[in-house]
Amino acid sequence: MKLQNSTSPFAFWSKMFLIYVMLLYSVAKSTTAIATGNDTDRLALLKFKESISHDPHGILHMWNDSVHFCSWPGIACSRRHQRITALNLSDYSLHGTISPYIGNLSFIRSLDFIGNSFLGKMPQQVGRLFRLQYLDLNGNMLEGNIPVNLSYCSHLRMLDVGKNRLTGLIPRELGSLVKLKVLYLHSNNLTGGIPSSLGNISSLEQFSVALNNLIGSVPDELGRLKRLTLFAIGPNNLSGTIPFSIYNISSMLFFSIPVNQFNDTLPPTIGLTLPNLRRVHAGDNKFYGIIPRSFSNASQLRVLDMPGNNFVGQVPESLGMLRALRWLGLSTNSLGNYLPNGLDFITSLTNCSRMQIVDLSNNKFRGVVPSSIANFSPTLYNLYLGGNQISGNIPSVVENLTNLITLGLDQNLFTGVIPASLGKLKKLQALYLDARRKYSYKNHRLS
Repeated sequence: MKLQNSTSPFAFWSKMFLIYVMLLYSVAKSTTAIATGNDTDRLALLKFKESISHDPHGILHMWNDSVHFCSWPGIACSRRHQRITALNLSDYSLHGTISPYIGNLSFIRSLDFIGNSFLGKMPQQVGRLFRLQYLDLNGNMLEGNIPVNLSYCSHLRMLDVGKNRLTGLIPRELGSLVKLKVLYLHSNNLTGGIPSSLGNISSLEQFSVALNNLIGSVPDELGRLKRLTLFAIGPNNLSGTIPFSIYNISSMLFFSIPVNQFNDTLPPTIGLTLPNLRRVHAGDNKFYGIIPRSFSNASQLRVLDMPGNNFVGQVPESLGMLRALRWLGLSTNSLGNYLPNGLDFITSLTNCSRMQIVDLSNNKFRGVVPSSIANFSPTLYNLYLGGNQISGNIPSVVENLTNLITLGLDQNLFTGVIPASLGKLKKLQALYLDARRKYSYKNHRLS
């Protein structure tokens, strides 16, 4: 009889034991890796805590080993690996520096330090955070250059370093952040020009470099940013013209280019190609020519503020079609041409039922104030007509503007007596009738 092959009990259990040992080793190795990663994050946080010199809210006092670091205030961790994915310490008034150990938080996706008082430079090690999507350092006191190696954070969607003390050039390498949607570099001391490479960020929706010391022209390449809703490049010391392609970005909501040296006319089709505009700020430049009638097509326009330029001609009556308009700032231009009917357009503006500020001071308006001024929106609280050649009597119907806070009629040719009806303006705080005072549009505020 032939015996069948069989495995001895000893061989079987030896094989099972070997498999069990291998499984234990695999689990132990995985656990050790996780523990090591966790410890790296914890130590990085403790090093960060050491760099804080003042913590007025005591938020970091709770960063101790009495609880796991994933439960510390301001920390968010991934469930699976227990690695830090977000560090949010916004508006805690922290003083100190940003520790370079922050670069060891290799799983982090969001870093929010807005509204603190961090000093020193932005650590170069932030460029190692290759998973980072959201970086907000707005409203601190950071100095030095913007690190070039931020370009390694290829997943960045938002980069906000506004309201700091940063110096140097805008790194052209930022143009490689092709997933970026928000780029805020405003309110610093940046110099040089706007890099043309930023035109490569086709996903960009909001772009602000206002309140710096930038020079040069606006690169034509920025006209490729077809998703822009916010374009803010002033005040600076930029010059030349605005590329025509930028006037074709139909998604634009906020167009702000004031206090530069732009020397150009506005396209007559601006309201047709930028139909979604909400705010236009173009004051203190060298724009000339007429105010385009097509602005009336941007039906949601709330602010049209273009003082301190060289605009001529009549104010388009079509602006009265802008029912959402709240602020019309056209002071210090050459509007009106000293024509006797130069103020007739005011009648159309009374259709703007939400108007709050009308500034027509320091132009070339002549004639009398139309009685239709009484029909202005009850929300009107600032009316400036000073610095023109307006004649006749001060209209008594001004008493209907019951919410006026400031009324400027100085530097004109008014005759007659001051209407007693002005005494009915119970909210009036400033009335200018003298022959010398001029206004500055910079004092205006929009609620």
